[in-house]
Amino acid sequence: MAAPPGPKEMGRNVIKKMVIEDVEEVQAIDSSFLQPWSKKMWIEECRSPLSHCYVMKRKEVKDSPGLIGFICFNHIGEESDLLNLGVHPHYRLKGIGRDLMNFYIDFCKQEGIKYFYLEVSVSNLPAIRLYQSFHYQIIGSRKKFYEGRVDALLMRRST
Repeated sequence: MAAPPGPKEMGRNVIKKMVIEDVEEVQAIDSSFLQPWSKKMWIEECRSPLSHCYVMKRKEVKDSPGLIGFICFNHIGEESDLLNLGVHPHYRLKGIGRDLMNFYIDFCKQEGIKYFYLEVSVSNLPAIRLYQSFHYQIIGSRKKFYEGRVDALLMRRST
């Protein structure tokens, strides 16, 4: 396994490895979604040697939140699971999710990943369209996956 990449600049933003000090801001963004992770879950993912969690921050822009997005994934062998991706509400539908996905795919390709998996709420149409633009295909569903009431689509991408 390669060393985690250093900060990666993407236009006016930078992607960095998530650290424990980022967890409260990440959790604030995550809390706007259907099934947010607890603080304990975020800390465990940050500390797990199997997980890769990154944050996107604005570079020196006044009057903007410091942290505008995050992505967390793991991989074993030739497979990767996208565990969580979120964008600050003020930055949604502005390409931040696409930038995070490009980072994720590039990172995994360097690690030799061939199969990418994720679950997404059937009602999250912007996310489904984003994943389909990265050649993810629906391969199944998980009934009542979110909060025991909302179905999820299981999606896969192959390289």
